[in-house]
Amino acid sequence: MATQKHDDSLEKIAAEVRGCPLCKLARTRKNAVPGEGQLSAKIMFIGEAPGKSEDEKGRPFVGAAGRILDNLLEKVGIERSQVFITNVVKCRPPNNRVPEEDEAAACRPYLERQIALIRPEVISILGRTAYSSLLGGGSIPANRGKIVKKAGQKYFLTFHPAAAIYNKNLLSALETDLKKLSKEIKKEGKSSMEDYL
Repeated sequence: MATQKHDDSLEKIAAEVRGCPLCKLARTRKNAVPGEGQLSAKIMFIGEAPGKSEDEKGRPFVGAAGRILDNLLEKVGIERSQVFITNVVKCRPPNNRVPEEDEAAACRPYLERQIALIRPEVISILGRTAYSSLLGGGSIPANRGKIVKKAGQKYFLTFHPAAAIYNKNLLSALETDLKKLSKEIKKEGKSSMEDYL
């Protein structure tokens, strides 16, 4: 049952996620990973699912993919402390397999509540699984670096940082995309002022 918005909070969602029994991943996880970041975040990053390091620490993007993301954010002038980072699925699938439909469906209300509370200017979708789950999309290489609007929300598509672990050539593409995202956010901030000039 969806909680009414006025008494919802990121802390409340996080507590529910940590105790969540709704799918089979609850039986194999060490720690659920609700996500972390600012309620006032302009950018929300959504990946696929927690990996081994995330499962151990209960925090998103703290392993090798997280280090890649942190380095790239720093390079393009986005502070990790100013964004919100989470995943489509909040518990690690065994052996890092792709989350199944029922697992994503069980987590969907948590994600929707997080989005409703944060109201980010842009949701940055990291990788094919998140693209498919959130927008029903297919190929990231064909659509990366694009902004897609759906139901009044802007989505920005790029590779999952983990892809750059296996294919170093994707690092520069990721950096290019995140530079574009950084510019988009700075432009958004200005446009509201320019509207009155």
